Amino acid sequence: MSKQTVRGNDLRKIGFPEGPAIGRALDVLEGRQFKKLDKGSALALLQQIQADPYKFLRDETWRDVAQELVPQPDKSVGLNPEIKDYRRYGEEFIEDGARKQMDTAMQLPVTIDGALMPDAHQGYGLPIGGVLAVDNAVIPYGVGMDIGCRMALSVFPLPEHELYQRAKELRNIILANTRFGSKFSAFDKKLDDAIFERPEFKEIAVLRGKRQTAVEQIGTSGSGNHFVEFGVVDITDPDNELDVPVGKYLGLLSHSGSRGIGAAVAQHYTKLAMNACPLPPEARHLAWLSLDSQAGQEYWAAMNLAGDYASACHDQIHRRISRALGEKPLAKVENHHNFAWRETLADGREAIVHRKGATPAGKGVLGVIPGSMTAPGFIVRGRGERDSLQSASHGAGRRMSRGQALKTLKEGDVRRELKDHGIELMGGGLDEAPMAYKDIHQVMAHQRDLVDVLGSFTPKIVRMDAGGKGGKGGE
Repeated sequence: MSKQTVRGNDLRKIGFPEGPAIGRALDVLEGRQFKKLDKGSALALLQQIQADPYKFLRDETWRDVAQELVPQPDKSVGLNPEIKDYRRYGEEFIEDGARKQMDTAMQLPVTIDGALMPDAHQGYGLPIGGVLAVDNAVIPYGVGMDIGCRMALSVFPLPEHELYQRAKELRNIILANTRFGSKFSAFDKKLDDAIFERPEFKEIAVLRGKRQTAVEQIGTSGSGNHFVEFGVVDITDPDNELDVPVGKYLGLLSHSGSRGIGAAVAQHYTKLAMNACPLPPEARHLAWLSLDSQAGQEYWAAMNLAGDYASACHDQIHRRISRALGEKPLAKVENHHNFAWRETLADGREAIVHRKGATPAGKGVLGVIPGSMTAPGFIVRGRGERDSLQSASHGAGRRMSRGQALKTLKEGDVRRELKDHGIELMGGGLDEAPMAYKDIHQVMAHQRDLVDVLGSFTPKIVRMDAGGKGGKGGE
């Protein structure tokens, strides 16, 4: 059956509104490239465009159709003409794309304040490293896809030299007790967790079908920049809150997020927000949900569940590895990003503070800011700086996009770089090469007012997803 059997009524049945979209879609189907397309395939494609026209705005073939299907901007949710002032840390090495994205966020009618961290780079919606305080609303893509992505560090009562003396054993421990990526094999013996009894799995529609996925993925890590690694913890501050004496110890650091749950929540509520709050194209990923709305309340509950699930995953990773190592940690530090918090600002106003790839750094709050595979990360204590909205960077930040790294870096050069620094890497890809990241020491120099350093963590045995090209991993 040929495509000529597709009629206007067929398009109305799959949700096309009356108007130019129908005629333009039929015109496209008359083109040469669709001559041999059968009716079922044509309608399936058109239904995809109708369901999410934003995806096709840059498609030369379907752009005109998609533009007719996108909800038109409403003056009530337009952008303010002026960009509210915000603090930028390390501005001289923040790319223009990230700055422009933050400028757009500062024009939203709901925006109260914002800041841009020194590891900032371009993303979707808010830039990675963007902090945005808004009034009584939540922006799903201001939180991001990997909700509650976090760092977790365990400091073991073992001296540094055991890392080198037991290197083969430690490598095998990581291999046996971690799983990565979307094609992981689940653990034969699963650890139970109270997270699975949470009522949100029954009460929130988008989560009902995700409980079993959550059960399978508990204790596993994502792709992209997610990792589990043994390394050297160097405690340098004698007055640290960890109650760990100054010295060097074996440490375990993990970085991952909420897996399939976070992605499902982000996709579902971003679409709802875009439909409820149509914005100009440059701001469309910043669509928000009012916290007075049912959808806003649902997202808030689902976001918190996803964040708690991410924490449960890290807890299981560290429990498994601690058991295999035969040691209990002296201390643990955990912090998260890609989240929204209800906070009181310095001027007394209550706001929803989004930290997209930014670390909470309230006064006395502990966290870990990683570098790259060949550079140290830092254990920090927040200083509660008001200009940064009590935030700091979440890492070194990318200086090359994933695509740029894959095109320009060579495997031989990366292997030599790792060998020169004594790094054993299991998995990983060129997109996560150390050369793709900014200098963590420069990043830290630009946030001396934001955090105090208690110590460092230097990676030595690293495991990442072996998928090769990686993924967004933290967006």
